[in-house]
Amino acid sequence: MSVVIGWDVGGAHLKAARIADGCVVAAVQTPCTLWRGIDHLAPALQAARGVVGDAPRHAVTTTGELVDAFPDRETGTAAIVAGLERALAPGEVQLYAGRAGFVATDEAGALWALAASANWHATASVGARARPQALMIDMGSTTTDVVPIADGLVRARGMKDHERLVVGELVYTGLTRSFLMSGPPLAPVGGSWSPLMNEYFASMADVWRVLGELDEVHDQHPTADGRDKTAKASAARLARMVGLDRRDRAPEDWVRLARWFAEAQMRKIEDAIHLVLSAGAFDAAPVIVGAGAGREVIARIAARQQMSFEDFAGGIAVEPGARTGAALCAPAAAGGLLLAGA
Repeated sequence: MSVVIGWDVGGAHLKAARIADGCVVAAVQTPCTLWRGIDHLAPALQAARGVVGDAPRHAVTTTGELVDAFPDRETGTAAIVAGLERALAPGEVQLYAGRAGFVATDEAGALWALAASANWHATASVGARARPQALMIDMGSTTTDVVPIADGLVRARGMKDHERLVVGELVYTGLTRSFLMSGPPLAPVGGSWSPLMNEYFASMADVWRVLGELDEVHDQHPTADGRDKTAKASAARLARMVGLDRRDRAPEDWVRLARWFAEAQMRKIEDAIHLVLSAGAFDAAPVIVGAGAGREVIARIAARQQMSFEDFAGGIAVEPGARTGAALCAPAAAGGLLLAGA
């Protein structure tokens, strides 16, 4: 049996997928507080290996080089690669470098700029095999990728983070970790537009929790105030964003405010979709392929935009019990499939 494990090393989570004979058989996401230092990578790897096991070959994508624990992305990439080599020895580790494909770890230093934050390219490359005309949208905990696929090829206009930000292919909003203070400057409260407190009082996890639409498995980090992950506690955090306490308004007012924040987030992603579509890669509306923790939000956006939606896991070889994990951990699954030649 041929076995490969795909790894996606992010700044807040580690994703892993086990591929056996070209089929995803297990996948898991585990918290990894890499911004606190590279020493937090090894425990996350150990936890993930409890689900995906070991393998002789490992495919790696990374976005964790961006965390402020590293002075720059080149240093971060080198530190992550070295940490993986130590933890996964004697297995062979190969780093995905976007259009350059996989590179050995001894080449990573020279090609770090291609490998940095290239996980979206792996996901879109695999997605393109099943959907030759598509928008691959991966909504994770912190960011959302919007990648055009046309004629079976990845047609992204940006490759590096800055390039992707300015053309709408990288949107800094995610299902759980996005801070509300980073969104719209005003929110409707009691018939007036209230400025928001410029503090990390609440996150999008609180918004979706108040709405009753958050699968708690996706919220793997502590809340802003360290208190409970309940609808009431989340409503209290929302209230603090507009200078109030939860008791100052009726419960339905906090649901209404949460709904507005959710709408604002979806509009932000929809704006990016329209920007990407305006570049002219498609003659007709493409299908939206959703991946990541927020793919249910992406499915809702697709319906709002009158576009078809498909789940990433529907276009790859995956065991039924691993479908949800494969879609959640799409970059890890995609990297493993690419290295396996599947």
